[in-house]
Amino acid sequence: MEDFQIEKVIIVEGTSDKKKVQKVLKEDVEILCTNGTISFQKMDMFVDELYDKEVYIMVDQDESGEKLRKQFKREMPQAKHLYIDKAYREVASAPNNHVATVLLSANFAVHTQYLNKG
Repeated sequence: MEDFQIEKVIIVEGTSDKKKVQKVLKEDVEILCTNGTISFQKMDMFVDELYDKEVYIMVDQDESGEKLRKQFKREMPQAKHLYIDKAYREVASAPNNHVATVLLSANFAVHTQYLNKG
């Protein structure tokens, strides 16, 4: 008997964000990049391809990140939103321990060394 597990996907803005999240994660999670803004065609592709997956949005705490977040809330209301502290502004520039804490709070497995102070 096989356990059915819903695949998790994290959507970030850029490749530096993706590398930061990959570094901290201990589990195999698909990470997709929007590369900043997102066209209607790309959003439709995300909606179609990710309809049966557990989707998490982790974008920067700046104007472009908030614009993306609003777009995802409208087009993918089932997605869960992860927020980094506004003091860090960008996912890529947030300390590893902060990114790990945010991911852990959403039940992602993270490398324990990043749960320490840094």
